[in-house]
Amino acid sequence: MRKLLLAVIVIGILGFIIYKGNTTVGTTNYTLSSKRLPASFDGYKIVQLSDLHDAVFGEKHADIVNEVVKIAPDAIYITGDFIDRNRYDLEQSLLLVEAIKDVAPIYYVTGNHEISINDVDRIKSSLQELGVHVLTDEREILSSPEGEKILIGGIEDPLSSLGDEQVTVERAVEKAFDGVPQEMFKILLSHRPEHFDVYVRNGIDVTFSGHAHGGQVRIPGIGGLISPGQGIFPKLTSGIHEKDGSQLVVSRGIGNSLFPVRVFNKPEIVVVTLKKNY
Repeated sequence: MRKLLLAVIVIGILGFIIYKGNTTVGTTNYTLSSKRLPASFDGYKIVQLSDLHDAVFGEKHADIVNEVVKIAPDAIYITGDFIDRNRYDLEQSLLLVEAIKDVAPIYYVTGNHEISINDVDRIKSSLQELGVHVLTDEREILSSPEGEKILIGGIEDPLSSLGDEQVTVERAVEKAFDGVPQEMFKILLSHRPEHFDVYVRNGIDVTFSGHAHGGQVRIPGIGGLISPGQGIFPKLTSGIHEKDGSQLVVSRGIGNSLFPVRVFNKPEIVVVTLKKNY
């Protein structure tokens, strides 16, 4: 009887943890340091929202909106899969953008779900009507009041091409930063983290990605269980990764797609503060 009672308690606790881990959104804070960052961008704060998949947390996204407003970032990055091809509701997801568009400039790139729904032009135009900077294999210059500049570029998800995926990503990154002086600090928005080597080769200082959903199930001490594009026990599912001076930020994302439940993998809003490393 005691064993049965203990089992019921354990199952109940696990059930509660999983329930809370799928119905609430957390905030994860990182600080990224670089000697290449212009001094006037020291303290520049970024909110990353990835893989919404048409999910809603609170009435009209209130849980996310209130947190973003409280953070008061300098920029908001939406790194793909803003909608979900299996339960497509663009208007519902646009409510989130409408609620945060005056908090900070918003920059957006597509994910594979936007491409596969075959409605990408309407998605982009709807976001642009709300003032979102839609980046399709292109970049924009960000200038500080002191006149210093950094670049933010973004690439289309490679599902848009019939060619080899890695080659498509390589060409897109090259196009986005074509002719850019090597010494300029470069930020890239790219949905897929598994092409980190491409971002490194192209001298990107910081890349923001999603797509992996944190590995869907996170095993304590090991990490994510499975990810599209990376398979079983993927390496790039969450957190900060560094290689040859290039850094990759991987968001665990907010929503779910085919598999509706996260385990030990709470949806997250990512906050990154850039620091000048002297």
